[in-house]
Amino acid sequence: MKAKQIWHAALGEFQLEMTRATFDTWLRDSRLVTYEDGTFVIGVKNGYAKDWLENRLATTIQRTLSRLAGRPATVRFVVWEKPPAEELPPPLNPSSPPSRSNGSTSFPFNPRYMFDTFVVGASNRLAYAAAMACVERPGDCYNPLFLYGGVGLGKTHLLQAIGHACQSNHLHAMYVPAETFTNDLIESIRTYSTESFRETYRTADVLLIDDIHFIAGKEATQEEFFHTFNALHANGSQIVLSSDRSPRAMATLEERLRSRFEWGLMVDIGPPDLETRVAILHRKAQALGEEVPSPVLYLIAERVPTNIRELEGALNRTLMLSSVEHTLPNEELAEAALEYMTPPHSDIDAEQVVSAGAKYYGVSKDELGSKSRTRRISLPRQIAMYLIRQETNSSLSQIGNSLGGRDHSTVLHGCEKIASLSEEDESLRRELLSIREKLYQ
Repeated sequence: MKAKQIWHAALGEFQLEMTRATFDTWLRDSRLVTYEDGTFVIGVKNGYAKDWLENRLATTIQRTLSRLAGRPATVRFVVWEKPPAEELPPPLNPSSPPSRSNGSTSFPFNPRYMFDTFVVGASNRLAYAAAMACVERPGDCYNPLFLYGGVGLGKTHLLQAIGHACQSNHLHAMYVPAETFTNDLIESIRTYSTESFRETYRTADVLLIDDIHFIAGKEATQEEFFHTFNALHANGSQIVLSSDRSPRAMATLEERLRSRFEWGLMVDIGPPDLETRVAILHRKAQALGEEVPSPVLYLIAERVPTNIRELEGALNRTLMLSSVEHTLPNEELAEAALEYMTPPHSDIDAEQVVSAGAKYYGVSKDELGSKSRTRRISLPRQIAMYLIRQETNSSLSQIGNSLGGRDHSTVLHGCEKIASLSEEDESLRRELLSIREKLYQ
């Protein structure tokens, strides 16, 4: 197995195993510079990333590389500048590492995230059309455009595609995750440079904020973003936001911001259907220069019904296994790859489900276990019952005990109610998916 394939397979595993923030910040844009007698020389963008990886992740990376290579391996990190592009595997996903400008962080647009590479299906067709409309008439069509949906459904891809297209039209487009906006605000306050911060964010022609739900509950960030939003909107600048939930589902979001997020167009991106998932896998295989039989693509698509990142991760691992076995990708290898990716249910307990549900809906665990029957509490409580039953081996009485000592008939009623509602309510299905994803992250 070639060193480049081993490193790319390792990145696929790290992407699945690490939190999104850790992977995006430290590993997403790393590159294999060279391989010398068991030593993988990995290029990173700056000395800070090099030091962090050496001190925090070197052991984990070395262990993974040794396993994939089938022999002892070591890893060495170097600051990497301009290696030959043809010798390197493509970056895995959305954003490149940050570069500093005017005291704020600006994320360069990833060349892989264009409208031409976005696979359109029934679940995302409206979002795609709305994104195109924002490029054709920025600030005049849907302002703001608010895209929401579960993890790994293409929101970041569309935001970056808008940025690419607007830049080609000679507009100043700026893409940042909401967490970066918050960190930049904190840094500007610490260094007395808030005017520079405001000049950076309020002079963009197009501002693209990913994961805007991150600012919910953060009063100072919401205050600053409120004024940033107003300044941009008044100037006719286009604002595009993404989130894992609708504004109404952000319990700790200020009402004045919620109302502004709803001014323009809100578009719900659902999980892709089977045909779309197969098309995504086919395009991914083509981009990697791999021939993958249709039965293998269908097997992966059927077994990974929601998350596009997991879909691509399953394909990456299947291709890695085929390289190790020196054979073409087949269904047996795909089964092995999928089995590895399936999260072990025994690792999740009722307490974790209750905590995840409470955090998602902005209520406390004590409230879920209380006698309150208001919809604000009763629906999250029943969702917790349903998820505990789905994700753990708890009995009905054990589920009841974890939620204030309710009897088994109450728990059964709650589980059946959520099961029935989820068949009809796509928004509820998405909420269940989001909580599951947070559990297994």
